[in-house]
Amino acid sequence: MTAAIFPGQCKPAPRRADGGFTLIELMITIVIAGILAAVALPSYRSFVSAQRIKTAAFDLTAVLYHARSEALKRNADVTVSAATGGWQNGWTMTVGATVVSSHEAFPGLAVTAAADSLVYRGNGRPGTSTASFSLSASGAAATASRCITVSLGGLPASRSGACS
Repeated sequence: MTAAIFPGQCKPAPRRADGGFTLIELMITIVIAGILAAVALPSYRSFVSAQRIKTAAFDLTAVLYHARSEALKRNADVTVSAATGGWQNGWTMTVGATVVSSHEAFPGLAVTAAADSLVYRGNGRPGTSTASFSLSASGAAATASRCITVSLGGLPASRSGACS
């Protein structure tokens, strides 16, 4: 049954299909997403750079723990040495002439140390009195750095900030 239209009464407006977005709604959404991305990008880059530094510090700390453990287990000298070109290009852990493990480069990071190698004696203690590694982002990105120090007992410790 259809409704009758009486004089003075308006016709009902035709129904619009409610199946999608208008072009204006879509453009406004894209503009808002672009603004949010532009605001978030600098902090995201800083976050990624800081995470890369933490990852490299964890990997270096782990190899130092492993080297100490191997020195104690084998009762022999274990050497952790920088790859050709410095610590940022990776490192290797050796017992005598045998390579126990190696790690590849960390692109975009600067890793510095006072010496090109660290030797753990058979008692698990380092051959030098002090050893420290400084990790930071290379390039223009100014982010927090990390410092890894090796105690006289041979245990490595990582903390945020520059080595003093």
